[in-house]
Amino acid sequence: MDKEASAINKGKKSIFYKIGIGLIIISLLSWLIPIIVPFTPLSTKLKAGIITGGLIFAEVMFWGGALLVGKEVAAKFKSYLNPRNWKK
Repeated sequence: MDKEASAINKGKKSIFYKIGIGLIIISLLSWLIPIIVPFTPLSTKLKAGIITGGLIFAEVMFWGGALLVGKEVAAKFKSYLNPRNWKK
């Protein structure tokens, strides 16, 4: 019975894991802010502030998600984003 219970629990992910993955996805979407903002009709000061805030927000979300999902998952995900690993 213990093997069956552990197999069932192994398939389920904790709520912290799911929140962590969500934070990492939000982080990736936040990296679009610095790409889009320069093409908006805002003042230069406001654009600089929004871009800086967006980058800081993206990094905080990524590392918060990395803390929740674990070091191994975050390292694996970061390796996917490395252009050196794209052709492998």
